[in-house]
Amino acid sequence: MQLITSLSRIFVGILFIFSGAIKLNDPKGFSYKLEEYFAPDVLNMPFLIDYALAMAVLLVIVEIILGIALLIGFKPKATTFSLLGMIVFFTFLTFYSAYFDKVTDCGCFGDAIPLTPWESFYKDLILLVLILWLTLKRNSINSLMTGKMQWAVLGFFIMASAVFGNYVLNHLPVMDFRPFAVGKDLVKGMMSAEELGLEPPKFETFYVLENTETGVQVEVTATQYVEEKLYENKSLKLIPELSSSKQISEGYEPPIHDFAMYYQGADVTRSVIWAPTYMMIFAKDLHTLTDENVASMISLVDDATNLQIPTIVITSTPEDVVLAFYKKYHPNFNFGLMDETTVKTIVRANPGVLLIRGGIVKGKWAIQDIPSVEEMKNTLL
Repeated sequence: MQLITSLSRIFVGILFIFSGAIKLNDPKGFSYKLEEYFAPDVLNMPFLIDYALAMAVLLVIVEIILGIALLIGFKPKATTFSLLGMIVFFTFLTFYSAYFDKVTDCGCFGDAIPLTPWESFYKDLILLVLILWLTLKRNSINSLMTGKMQWAVLGFFIMASAVFGNYVLNHLPVMDFRPFAVGKDLVKGMMSAEELGLEPPKFETFYVLENTETGVQVEVTATQYVEEKLYENKSLKLIPELSSSKQISEGYEPPIHDFAMYYQGADVTRSVIWAPTYMMIFAKDLHTLTDENVASMISLVDDATNLQIPTIVITSTPEDVVLAFYKKYHPNFNFGLMDETTVKTIVRANPGVLLIRGGIVKGKWAIQDIPSVEEMKNTLL
């Protein structure tokens, strides 16, 4: 029994630390996931959306600290009950998401290890069982160090987590697991399975037929419906509203999708991505830009122009706000439009900069870290 308790303690502790650290590397990404859960069509808690980022940072730090507390044996009763409360909450969220098909990825391990809703739920279910066991066996969880040392260890990791979290919030994630990271080929990332000579996912349409005599319903594939000429069977009635499409086999799906930018109503995605060199500045929300941000953007565009690098500023802000921005700042750049979710996926900064060459991301910066002319030259080498 003690062996089971020890192994459960190590597994749960390490998993909580790993999960928290991955999300702390990209707290904005986790906050976007929380916003999905708070949306009116999911949990219907829109009043929490404004607090999503603060909640994301707090949750991941707590996750890390609870994992460490479990490993070092800090106050077993408080630690195990806190873990139990957290996992019950997340198990509910992942079940709700999976059963009602609301959020496609829980964000448990950020973009590093994407999980389907049901995979997330089963993972949480296993953790729930293990944490329940640890809660019951909390008296056998021994401390690995003195009380003062435990407080010192926890204090150090709280401070380290806060400093690291503050850094990535003001710059960019230290590790970028998204398909827009430095070194990624955007052109290849947008190609379909057919273009790459790979097998795409396969889908099948399913029909629900009802026996008019018995009232029994049966589900058949569209292929079966046609090949067996079930439409000729007068005792079977097709119920169109119950028809559905389901994925029946795995296959390659391009990591980059819904990536489209428009300039003056025209789709300029291809001309930008396929250009020899291009700089894209992503300003998701023009409302929140400071005068200093705008000055940095103007300076950056000037530098890029001197290096003969074409530039476009991409935003998802409404047109009336863009016009007001032009009147106020008279910028030296043009605005393109892109879906807000895509902009948030590409870069976790507002504004953020992408420098591409031949479709490959050569440089990526937050506005606070914009490169000098010399750095841009070196980046393109």
